[in-house]
Amino acid sequence: MRFWIAFWCVSLPLAAQQTMPEPRIDDNTGFEAIFDGKTLNGWDGDPKYWRVENGALVGEVTPETLLKQNTFIIWRGGVGKDFELKVDYRITAGGNSGINYRSVEVPGQKWVLRGYQADIDGQQRYSGQNYEERGRTFLALRGQMTRNEEGKKARVVASLGDLKELQSYIKDEDWNEYHLIARGNVLIHILNGHVMSMVIDDDPPNRRFDGLIGVQVHVGPPMKVEYRTFRLKKLDLNK
Repeated sequence: MRFWIAFWCVSLPLAAQQTMPEPRIDDNTGFEAIFDGKTLNGWDGDPKYWRVENGALVGEVTPETLLKQNTFIIWRGGVGKDFELKVDYRITAGGNSGINYRSVEVPGQKWVLRGYQADIDGQQRYSGQNYEERGRTFLALRGQMTRNEEGKKARVVASLGDLKELQSYIKDEDWNEYHLIARGNVLIHILNGHVMSMVIDDDPPNRRFDGLIGVQVHVGPPMKVEYRTFRLKKLDLNK
């Protein structure tokens, strides 16, 4: 039997032998930088909490600047619709942050966003999950593929892996790469090359297909988060 399988594979036409996916590579074709690493040009946030330092966009809360509500720095260069976003981040052990996308500004509250969030925290309890800030809250925890339907709670439809194993791929107080994919109603969060969560949003009254991109500093103890190399690739699903 083993000989027959090997013979059959060798006998396949060349085209049929070349249909396997290629290995993962760090391909940035089509991505454009939306942060210049030197200034806050194109970004809008409270200067009390945001600055550029050593090529990174830094958000910091000190004992003197504790927050009463989460605040964001918002990219004003366009609206995220169908896209891929790659961002490197590093966060202190007690920090809490996140990357918001397809979000809207809360009326009457400056630098406050509501919408999908790729969660980040220094203790790695939530990093990788999809949390809707000021909305439906937990859409998919780390390790979950979920479906959200109108009038129902999010429902798990598949597992993406063991929680402890997925957590092991996230580096403590070191640089991690977030790769976000938003295509129609499918939202995928990837950390360091591993899928952490996936949401199929079938909830028309609450889902969004476009909106703002921003990053967060969170209510709580003093913290520091750094972001660098924001790269955005817009997708045309009509091709």
